[in-house]
Amino acid sequence: MEKIDSQNKNILTYLKKGGKITQMEALVMFGCFRLSGRIYDLRKEGYNIKAEKVTKNKKTFCQYSLI
Repeated sequence: MEKIDSQNKNILTYLKKGGKITQMEALVMFGCFRLSGRIYDLRKEGYNIKAEKVTKNKKTFCQYSLI
């Protein structure tokens, strides 16, 4: 549970600084394999997080940002 709390805090700090994050970035930066789970936790805490579909090199994925 401590690792999840730490990931949530790190991701939230990154988003508050105006960052946008994808699953691959979360894995590299924070060792987070389940970004969608961390986003779910943060939304439950009341943070308004936008999910935007992005396509690069014929691959589509979600990019999250704080509203």
